[in-house]
Amino acid sequence: MSHVEHLQELNGLPAFDFPAPGARQELPAAGAVAWRLAVNPWEDDAKETFAQLWDRFLETVEPAGVRALVLGQWGEPYDNDSGVLVRLLVDARERLTTLEAVFIGDLEMEEAEISWIEQSDVTPVLEAYPRLEEFGVRGGTGLRFPATRHQRLRTLRFEAGGLPGEAVRGVAASELPALEHLELWLGVAEYGGDATVADLAPVLAGGRFPALRHLGLRNSEIQDEIAAAVAAAPVVAQLSSLDLSLGVLTDDGVTALLAGQPLTHLNWLDLHHNFVTEPVAERVRAALEPSGVEVDLSEPGDEDEWDGEVHRYTAVAE
Repeated sequence: MSHVEHLQELNGLPAFDFPAPGARQELPAAGAVAWRLAVNPWEDDAKETFAQLWDRFLETVEPAGVRALVLGQWGEPYDNDSGVLVRLLVDARERLTTLEAVFIGDLEMEEAEISWIEQSDVTPVLEAYPRLEEFGVRGGTGLRFPATRHQRLRTLRFEAGGLPGEAVRGVAASELPALEHLELWLGVAEYGGDATVADLAPVLAGGRFPALRHLGLRNSEIQDEIAAAVAAAPVVAQLSSLDLSLGVLTDDGVTALLAGQPLTHLNWLDLHHNFVTEPVAERVRAALEPSGVEVDLSEPGDEDEWDGEVHRYTAVAE
């Protein structure tokens, strides 16, 4: 299955495609949906640029009522980074006065590989919208996230085949006192995912994000190292759910997790897409499910063997 698809909802609101020019379609109330805005640069008769689409949207929908935006393709991959979206958002801050959620880079594989999505410094969006509660980004190429402050942000999500270590360190150094949900797709070194367990240390130590209840450290080629670090991480005690899915998680990582601190207080442990043998998977279930923990060990990964070496892959890379 593909793990990179168009968002169906954002911040509890269903995604709704803002129609093409000339389309006759009744529109929902401005605050009833998460508006998806995207252009298709591959169409021979492409009707408008993203900037033109943005202007038409702000003229058609009452900006002061818009609560959520899902921003998809804005141009051809490699040619334009997401800085164009960041600038449009920042410039519209006096009009989008009730904006609560933004997702930048809602492209699926048919539009662009995740590594083709050119990102930028996205923190100006947080600075421009102090009411923002949810912020997400897809694509790690060119992504920058210097340490920032935000009082109301509850959900922060980065989806990437390679999340830059610099961005991870920026997240870990940020002041986000209301943050409840943090999700990082760390990816692989080949596509820029050079973050280390040490980069995650401020998050794992606890206290950095006092309201944190869900932690997702996903899609990593060093998933075993992450699991071993999480096993002794103080932050786990404050969590209600933990997600270590989509990565190269093997028996070693799961065994370290089981040997660490108790996880029986969790409501949910997501380990799907893994390379865990059935005997070890059964140990996890036996240790946690009697305490009411929902454990997901679905989608076992396929190993490849070349020249006597076993190769395992994250769910999302290129």
